[in-house]
Amino acid sequence: MIYAAILGHGVVGSGAAEILEESRAQIGEKIKDELVIKYILDLRDFPDTPYHEKFTKDFSKIVQDPEVRIVAEAMGGLNPAYDFVKQCLLAGKSVVTSNKELVAAKGCELLAIAQEKNVNFLFEASVGGGIPILRPMAQCLSANNITDIIGILNGTTNYILNKMVTENMSFEDALKLAQEKGFAEKNPAADIEGHDACRKICILAALGFGKHVYPEQVKTEGITEVTADDVEAAENFNCVIKLIARAKKNADGTISAYVRPTVMLRDHILSNVNGVNNAIMVIGDRTGPVMFYGKGAGKFPTASAVVADMMDCAKHLSARKYLSWDEGHEGYVTESDEPTQLYVTAHSDDVEKLCEEIRAAYPPELWYIKNRVNGTVTFITPYQRESELLAQIHRFPADHFKIFHTLF
Repeated sequence: MIYAAILGHGVVGSGAAEILEESRAQIGEKIKDELVIKYILDLRDFPDTPYHEKFTKDFSKIVQDPEVRIVAEAMGGLNPAYDFVKQCLLAGKSVVTSNKELVAAKGCELLAIAQEKNVNFLFEASVGGGIPILRPMAQCLSANNITDIIGILNGTTNYILNKMVTENMSFEDALKLAQEKGFAEKNPAADIEGHDACRKICILAALGFGKHVYPEQVKTEGITEVTADDVEAAENFNCVIKLIARAKKNADGTISAYVRPTVMLRDHILSNVNGVNNAIMVIGDRTGPVMFYGKGAGKFPTASAVVADMMDCAKHLSARKYLSWDEGHEGYVTESDEPTQLYVTAHSDDVEKLCEEIRAAYPPELWYIKNRVNGTVTFITPYQRESELLAQIHRFPADHFKIFHTLF
């Protein structure tokens, strides 16, 4: 019999507890042993649960109990999750977590402690919820040199942008609907400002390229400035706007990483990822593009990944799973100035002069004039270095520019 503890009984923690209780026999058959919850840490009481006797408010009972071999952290945030996880690892307990903020900020340190103590620190649920992505990257794609990781990593923003396209909703109305349906938090800042996707691409980049990437190193833009007009104008180019997270290996060994609203053609494979779904494309030098798709959040999809990691720990109590990366360094993450195309909306009081200069600068198939009454012109640039494009754009006679990157 293998004893485990769960820290937190919120959405993910309660889901993991339910799976472990209701599927005990099935799990036991797969790991050739019995995985039993001994403690559930939470400050609240849950007298109506069938396992109410397992609850405790005292973390020291868990960390000091030698029978507890596996701990699942489902509290979220950095405090006190970081301290609790670190104490558990130092005490020789394997830890699994769905906490993307924790892994993005402290993953390298915690993996090093796990290695020192010959235990496991696993976090499959931290990136794609129920989508298996970290284990396939670390094992199935290990013969590849991964060159690029591109994804839609946040279901809330994907749902909002999809509603703006399909139902002509404003950003504000689409966000309100997402909150009503439980897809967005009461305080949605982590989602709509891009922080959630940023943490996930940090973890993917660290695993894919071998060095830790910190969230503050990644240029991050959310979707708060995307308007219904932007969405409508993009449709005139047969394009949609998605919040894209990307990490790409550069020739000099550095990487480029970002999170930002991105204009893409409707025939791009990621443009058809709708609703609350996530999709992650990993490009290897041997396999080419490999796509992972599914629900990136939710109680049971995420909890199932947590329990799968607990089962993996149970099968490897005396051995470590290969999952680690080195510490990053200053200058490792850089801003790319590679050739690209930009999608631009410009406003001018003299729209005729603005259009003349756009026509003179770009081939006619690249520009499109929208709503000339209000002096707005939308166009796509030719393919050249971003710095050169930006310099040229700002020479046009306009008083305001709104610029999106593209993924064509």
